[in-house]
Amino acid sequence: MSHTTRTALPLLALAGALALTITACSTDAVDTPSNPSSESVAPASPTCRDEGVDDDAQIRYSSEILIDAPIEEIWNLQTDVAEWPTWQQPVTSMKLLDSGPLAEGSRFQWTTPAPATATTPATTLTITSTVAQLQEDSCIRWSGPALGDGLSIDNGVHVWNFSEVDGGVLVRTEETWTGAQVDADVPTSTMFLGAGLEAWLNDLKATAEATNA
Repeated sequence: MSHTTRTALPLLALAGALALTITACSTDAVDTPSNPSSESVAPASPTCRDEGVDDDAQIRYSSEILIDAPIEEIWNLQTDVAEWPTWQQPVTSMKLLDSGPLAEGSRFQWTTPAPATATTPATTLTITSTVAQLQEDSCIRWSGPALGDGLSIDNGVHVWNFSEVDGGVLVRTEETWTGAQVDADVPTSTMFLGAGLEAWLNDLKATAEATNA
């Protein structure tokens, strides 16, 4: 969970992950082109080894960013999860549950603050993520729950794709959340998730490009 909540509203990633907030995102903006036409075709959802996010989830967000850095640098930043707290402020702690480099079956546990909302108290979420699919320099998919005092996400599924294109590397991501508490307010949950993923992408871009400046 997904990773995988970010600086202002970090329910992160789960995924975000979970993942997750600095920018307020309207749910109307999710996957909607600014000037849609009858010929507009939404890009296919990212997958890893033919597996994607939870198709039945009500809470879903996807985005992408172009990063001017080598794909190996971007991949290493994203998969060296022990170092996430050094470049992602919302990740307040990280604990590897397995030894060795990140691989299919690897597990890691991380924390991020979640502020109070109209229906949930301020808390710290503990996210336990398990890597289900991974292909080096290409894609990664993980999932798992996020638990805090008075707030829980039963499962977040987070997929990342990395592809070399003109001008750099296109990073695409999508995440879904499920659970009674977050499903009770889909627009707000989607806003938090979207803001978190946008911040994660921007942090990844800033760190990778600064390293290669």
